[in-house]
Amino acid sequence: MTLQAPQTDRLPSAPLPRNCTFEPADWDLLSRCWHPVALVRELGDSPLGVTLLDAPLVIYRAGERIVIADDLCPHRGVPLSMGKGNGETIACAYHGFRFGAEGRCVRVPAHPDSAIPSKLNLRTYPAVERYGLIWTCLNSDGSQNIPPMPHWDEPDYQRINCPWIDIAGFAGRQVEGFIDVAHFAFVHTETFADPDNPIVPSYMPKMTKDGFEAEYRSTVSNFPVGHEDWEKPGFEWLRHFRVHVPFVATLEIHFPDNGRLVIMNAASPVSARMTRMFSPICKNFDKHIPVQAVYDFNRKVFEEDRALVEAQKPENLPLDPTLEAHVMADRSSIAYRRALRSMGFSQFFTA
Repeated sequence: MTLQAPQTDRLPSAPLPRNCTFEPADWDLLSRCWHPVALVRELGDSPLGVTLLDAPLVIYRAGERIVIADDLCPHRGVPLSMGKGNGETIACAYHGFRFGAEGRCVRVPAHPDSAIPSKLNLRTYPAVERYGLIWTCLNSDGSQNIPPMPHWDEPDYQRINCPWIDIAGFAGRQVEGFIDVAHFAFVHTETFADPDNPIVPSYMPKMTKDGFEAEYRSTVSNFPVGHEDWEKPGFEWLRHFRVHVPFVATLEIHFPDNGRLVIMNAASPVSARMTRMFSPICKNFDKHIPVQAVYDFNRKVFEEDRALVEAQKPENLPLDPTLEAHVMADRSSIAYRRALRSMGFSQFFTA
């Protein structure tokens, strides 16, 4: 099945941010996709500054609604994330201009009785809460295409939102590392993998309308190292990857006794050289384990991966299959690059 690029004839291109690190055509495609930008629990009354696709954004609460806007006061260009909030509005740190729902300027302290020109309203973007994350799209046509996460809404599953981790590398490289099945025995030996079991059994990805899926069966356990008493000899582990281009993937791991663990890898492209990785998790077993212990274990796994992603060269993800060597274990990587090419992306070279 051939993937379709976002409908570029519906919306004009959004303006490129200053010092954009993406090729303009790639940035335009990415701006039409949904990306996570923050954990819901991070957002209190104070404004929160984040960056997506090189664009500085401010997130704030306006009552029951979440507002995402350019992190720039239209009066004199000061970042609004420097200001203060009260859960209903935020105030610019420079002159106290106050902004509320839908980014409207609702107060100019120097002229409290004068009409407020519409030019003082903020440019805003859609905000959707899902999986404990805040998602947005810089050039949305109004449709929501946030990737699904298996079992998240099922009552028997515990939902956990790990703290995000920043990775000094390209989001495509990070996602490709998440779906790679040949690196366990070399990268994750201190967390869950067996250094004496590097064999990758045959598997075959299946292309979907959003990317691809791959079911990978092996004897590599997912129990933490040091808990060999939990092992079940002869158990065949099933890892079901679902990839949603450009930068989201889920991994559903089938544990013994019908246990299920689902990990979402949502790589938010801060820039072409920086990624903020969010990782919602849900599981239907061992729900008594303290959440902090889950945070700590997964952080250790993420750190193992981060060291490799940050060291890779070239920093971008080469979509031309002739630019790097491949083996049979790389079928997921090849499918991922194929899916990105089908969307219309280039080589992701930085500008």
